[in-house]
Amino acid sequence: MEQSLSTMPSDSMDDIELKNIQLQFPTARTLSRDDSSVFEERVETGKGSVLVAVQGNRSKPAILTYHDLGLNYISSFQAFFNYIDMRALLENFCVYHVNAPGQEEGAPALPDDYVYPTMDEMAEQISFVMSHFVLKNVIGFGVGAGANVLARFALTHPEKVEALCLINCVSTQAGWIEWGYQKLNARHLRNKGMTQAVLDYLMWHHFGRGTEDRNHDLVQVYKTYFERHVNPTNLALFIDSYVRRTDLNIVRELEPSKRKNSNTLNMPVMNITGALSPHVEDTVTLNGRLDPTNSTWMKLQDCGMVLEEQPGKVSESFRLFLQGQGYAVKLSRKRSTSTSAEVAPLTENKMAIFRQTSLDGLNLTSKHQTRISSPQHWSASAINITENPISEAVVC
Repeated sequence: MEQSLSTMPSDSMDDIELKNIQLQFPTARTLSRDDSSVFEERVETGKGSVLVAVQGNRSKPAILTYHDLGLNYISSFQAFFNYIDMRALLENFCVYHVNAPGQEEGAPALPDDYVYPTMDEMAEQISFVMSHFVLKNVIGFGVGAGANVLARFALTHPEKVEALCLINCVSTQAGWIEWGYQKLNARHLRNKGMTQAVLDYLMWHHFGRGTEDRNHDLVQVYKTYFERHVNPTNLALFIDSYVRRTDLNIVRELEPSKRKNSNTLNMPVMNITGALSPHVEDTVTLNGRLDPTNSTWMKLQDCGMVLEEQPGKVSESFRLFLQGQGYAVKLSRKRSTSTSAEVAPLTENKMAIFRQTSLDGLNLTSKHQTRISSPQHWSASAINITENPISEAVVC
């Protein structure tokens, strides 16, 4: 032992000399267009033109997105749809990003005599978009105000909407507090531009409270975006339209025999919110008005803006949701960047199983749970099934 210790190179570190330090900084997060695979087109509608960005092969099934207040397709969806799991999944879909009038990047101020469309009229603009691109049906993916627009379109044209993924969707009309804040915001935007009060409200609307403690860099990115890249006059018009929204007037029918004829969303709905979002109660209200046999409410922990703060969980749950509609997205998780996906038809039995699936490892509170072993080609080791009662939901 003593011999081995004496032969150890105790002074070997003396021969090392630090000659150079090279700093490497990660690419700064931006909210500007940097995806050359996305093509923008102007679509004329009954209420003026809208900008639609197309991402993917147009021969594939269509996913149609709609953004929230203060955002557009770039600031709302670009990072999420470029997330590695989503890029692999979307090899089998084409995404049509619809921008609300005047909300696209670099949009000029709308004319003084321009009458901004109501929420119902914005929903009807989607029909023109679908006609322009010759789409028979779409899978809706909306956030906030955009989720409300898509829900309205689905109620008016249920045959054109195959399924809905709604994030922080409000189904009721504006209350007095929201009405007062939003009217004040719209006035400031028209007269003074992006004031600190409006900026604070937008940050709260998207992230909730305590955001800087969770992700300081992300907060700074969106603050800079709202201050420098949003046309305040156009946003004021969008806010005015949103605050004057009507109730969706959807009702959950308790008798199974009457559900098909009830006034609710008859297509499958995935209703998502973040635990720190200010819109949690609104999504609970919506959940209580949906058909429990084809809807799921999901609350993601430790986030408010779910697409930015929890893209992995949202992409995985969205993939399972698509599988429930018959798109057997065969996605294997690989460490390399060569992750690929496939779409294949599902049998009726598998479709029935997948319709109420949720992420493996989620904490389920449903009284009716079934745990089943997954076949080898499923990425999750097991799938939890929930029947989504009124007061219970998937929480992850």
